[in-house]
Amino acid sequence: MAEKRDYYEVLGLSRSAGENDIKKAYRTLAKKYHPDMNPGDAEAEAKFKEINEAYAVLSDSDKKAKYDQFGHAAFDPSMGGGDSGFGGFGGGFGDFGDLGDIFGSFFGGGFGGSSSQRKNAPTRGEDIGVRVTVTFEEAAFGVKKDVSFHRIQKCDDCGGSGAQKGTKVETCTACGGSGQKRITQRIGGMAFQSTATCDACRGTGKIIKTPCNGCKGTGYVKVNKKLSVNIPAGIDDGERIALRGQGCDGRNGGPAGDLIITVLVKRHAFFERDGYNLYCEVPITVAEATLGAEIDVPTLEGNQKFTIPEGTQPGTSFTLRQKGIPYVNNANRRGDLIVTVTVEIPRSLSEKQKEHMRAFAESCKETNYSKKSGFFKKIFEKK
Repeated sequence: MAEKRDYYEVLGLSRSAGENDIKKAYRTLAKKYHPDMNPGDAEAEAKFKEINEAYAVLSDSDKKAKYDQFGHAAFDPSMGGGDSGFGGFGGGFGDFGDLGDIFGSFFGGGFGGSSSQRKNAPTRGEDIGVRVTVTFEEAAFGVKKDVSFHRIQKCDDCGGSGAQKGTKVETCTACGGSGQKRITQRIGGMAFQSTATCDACRGTGKIIKTPCNGCKGTGYVKVNKKLSVNIPAGIDDGERIALRGQGCDGRNGGPAGDLIITVLVKRHAFFERDGYNLYCEVPITVAEATLGAEIDVPTLEGNQKFTIPEGTQPGTSFTLRQKGIPYVNNANRRGDLIVTVTVEIPRSLSEKQKEHMRAFAESCKETNYSKKSGFFKKIFEKK
């Protein structure tokens, strides 16, 4: 299995990168390797997943702090961490235990406490990560989308106890419900007291004599769930929505995890987005640029009439206020639409058209072409 790359390296960042740097780098790379931009490209898809995994950690202050301290080991279950990878986000990435765990690796148990104690402690459920793809217009104005996912939840048959309905869960008599057994060992003339997981209940502190048929005694089942989710107006590609408590159920009274929805926005045919502003290019004819004209400009609501002045030069930009993307959670505020005109030169002219064009050119004076005359004037001045 290939070794994971450093998350900062994946996003092309230094370890001193701030929140804005991380977000900017993610947006740039996610856009570059987005599946819609690279259809059928397995390498691009793998990079896209790697980028999302790195962003899921570095954009979360708690997870970032653990990653900065422990690296990938912070998310390795074999090291005491939580879930690895982007798909589930982990249910809190876990910790590295206490001194009892360190001594336990030598003496077969904990030293004044061990990880087996945490099996009875309230544990937050794992987060669930899903992706939803929306059109450019849906992202701009908001939309309701159905999302399907798998979650681990308490068994309805037994209420999460793991015992068959009508029976009870009994407290383990071997450990008194603590889930641990205490061991005394003598090493070099010294007595060490340690704790180890109770063999009778496997650290749960409970005994189930008649397991539930629905969950086989685990108390939890995997179910398919479907939710209708509101995608807010103004959301951008790669941004996430967290639905609190919709992740996997917690254990031992712990809270449920969250459902984390990553929104992927399809590219538009001619609009480009930068923040809340929109940009597009509109071609016009030589005559329209020369004489001025009323042209059709595309907006998110449809075409809009716009008058360009005579003598409009190629590359000139015009701003249509409040025609950009609505601000998230503030529908009354919108970005602008910046329209850049490009002048299309006619091709395949007839002889008659060429005649008219030559006559027009001959009738024009230097004053009609200030840039051209100014350009050659500067050249001759240098000589």
